[in-house]
Amino acid sequence: MVSESNQFNSKSVCVIGAGPSGLVAARELRKEGHKVVVIEQNHDIGGQWLYDSKIEDEDPLGMANKFLKVHSSMYESLRLASPREIMGYTDFPFVEKKGRDMRRFPSHREVFLYLKDFCQFFQLRDIIRFNTRVEYVGMDMVVDEFLFGDEVKKDLRWVVKSKEKKSDQVVEEVFDAVVVASGHYSRPRLPFIKGMNSWKRRQIHSHVYRVPDSFRDEVVVIVGSSMTGQDLSMELVGVAKEVYVSSRSPVSEGYTKVFAKHKNLHLCPQIESLEEDGRVLFVDGSCVIADSIIYCTGYLYTFPFLDTKGIIEVDDDRVGPLYQHTFPPSLAPSLSFIGIPRKIIGFPFFESQAVWIAQLLSGKKTLPSWEEMMKSIKEFYHSREASGIPKHNTHDIANFEYCDRYADEVGFPRLEEWRKELCISALINAEANLEIYRDVYDDFELLQVARQSPHFTQLGAQAFEL
Repeated sequence: MVSESNQFNSKSVCVIGAGPSGLVAARELRKEGHKVVVIEQNHDIGGQWLYDSKIEDEDPLGMANKFLKVHSSMYESLRLASPREIMGYTDFPFVEKKGRDMRRFPSHREVFLYLKDFCQFFQLRDIIRFNTRVEYVGMDMVVDEFLFGDEVKKDLRWVVKSKEKKSDQVVEEVFDAVVVASGHYSRPRLPFIKGMNSWKRRQIHSHVYRVPDSFRDEVVVIVGSSMTGQDLSMELVGVAKEVYVSSRSPVSEGYTKVFAKHKNLHLCPQIESLEEDGRVLFVDGSCVIADSIIYCTGYLYTFPFLDTKGIIEVDDDRVGPLYQHTFPPSLAPSLSFIGIPRKIIGFPFFESQAVWIAQLLSGKKTLPSWEEMMKSIKEFYHSREASGIPKHNTHDIANFEYCDRYADEVGFPRLEEWRKELCISALINAEANLEIYRDVYDDFELLQVARQSPHFTQLGAQAFEL
């Protein structure tokens, strides 16, 4: 399963993170004959999908420390919002297994077990260093000696410093290339609300939410009406006294129906201020005395270990400059990012990124010139601004056509039509009934098409055998 080809162009590559993007990156890099080391801070693979019941108990807003103690933001009840059929890598279907969660919209643990199967089948575990955190990644020479105008020499190498959890010793190594696959659903993104720092009652970010028990009989304000806010509000409405959801934009039709069904669930506008006596004041003049506030306000891109001397920066959640959300023009292909885009069918897209990165490093493919990549990036930024898309949504794709164009550039298969149609079908069913759409659906004809595709009929057996 491990290709020994391309040894002449073999590179030593460090992959940071053993989640869905890091695992498929390791697989593709090794397939191309590269020497791969994956560094993972947790005790097992999975990234976000490795559920951890522990929380940042000393830092409930998750903002105090450079490196968080807990990486995962999964809550116990989380289930997929998309059917399992569309989730799998192109050559390893996400099939049901007896004795496990066989639902079409399974729990987070089933995704973790799928990733374990993937890791086992492609024999990746032996190249992963567990319980090891990357402390520093930087260029192997003084930047000024590398830069020629805006480009960097192609023989750039990278210093990686890492440390095992139970050791004080920092290990320093040099690699030909680094692939950053560390994820972006851990560092909380928080709003700026007057009185937030002086509000005396409980405030947490959804990063530290696990189960609803501690909110029983409380008045809870949830800030944010995206997927996490929806899930938590529907879970808490069964245990809390009252649940108020503060949303800065109109909610979906499906979510509106949920509010109509529950007398103790209320939709509110943005928060104006928080008062020391426990009041939460909204911009329309209404208020409520709350026991707890949960911020379901998303996450920040952050790379606390990465030192590129300012070449790569995160500006209001725009990681850049990145060509096709993957390559920094001045540092590619020796530095790349995988898993940055959001609102996509993730696993197949990560796979296409991994193929491109691996083949660039082996010399099978080449990138456009620095000038061409920078021009493409500037045009993309301009098109987003012209469409009124905020900078912090730069990496929100929500576009099948973009994924297909990306695949074409890589020489990777486009998303199958059945994947796209099943994704859209799930969105439509959620609008019809957000509370039960994961268990009640009407897309059986589409499902039959998917199950008769080569993805399942030819490749499903190898995934099921494990």
